Amino acid sequence: MATIPDPHLAMVRPVSPRTPQGCEECLRSHSPWVHLRLCLTCGHVGCCDSSPLKHASRHAAGVGHPVVQSFEPGENWRWCYVHEAMV
Repeated sequence: MATIPDPHLAMVRPVSPRTPQGCEECLRSHSPWVHLRLCLTCGHVGCCDSSPLKHASRHAAGVGHPVVQSFEPGENWRWCYVHEAMV
């Protein structure tokens, strides 16, 4: 059975992390995070949904950038927030 690629992958761009040192919003507010996610549309670095403030998913919902990649060392998986699936 063939799988259909996620249409949101069309929004993926070559990006550089805007704040490679951590979650953009958490750094400003001195808040803790658990894991980091990189927006593959604009380079926003946000904290995961296991983090207290969930900035990566808030960013995806707020600006419409649904595909992120893990920003953890040694991980390279991607996630689509719209389809709640690995892509």
